[in-house]
Amino acid sequence: MVNKKLKNFKESFWKAGRSLFFNLPIILGILILIGLFRELINFEIYSKLFSNSFLVSFIGASLGSILAGNPVSSYILGGELLSQGVSLIAVTAFLVSWVTVGIVQLPAESLMLGKKYAITRNIVAFLSSILVAIITVGVISLL
Repeated sequence: MVNKKLKNFKESFWKAGRSLFFNLPIILGILILIGLFRELINFEIYSKLFSNSFLVSFIGASLGSILAGNPVSSYILGGELLSQGVSLIAVTAFLVSWVTVGIVQLPAESLMLGKKYAITRNIVAFLSSILVAIITVGVISLL
């Protein structure tokens, strides 16, 4: 019994390693594209795009979907955007979609997890980022 579990573990481990090895060029390409997007777009552009209308959550979520990022740096980015006058609803939608939606990595995600799943996940994450932004601003306004 233990021998069979160990054999299954070893087999799964090697399959996962091979999969990672063959998908490494795709992952590296995504990381390079994300780095390029981050360098090409300036913080000052954000404050010009966002006003205090309802559409800012949609604009924020759309920009966040295109520019992918990691959760750790989102605190710094969110603080910078707020300090430059960007509304809280836009920053919230931007950061939630920035971490959860990935248009840049959609081709790789489709290849690895399936096209239908990748598209559905990204659409749900996009709509959820707008909803989270609206709820966040609503709760903060009640406080």
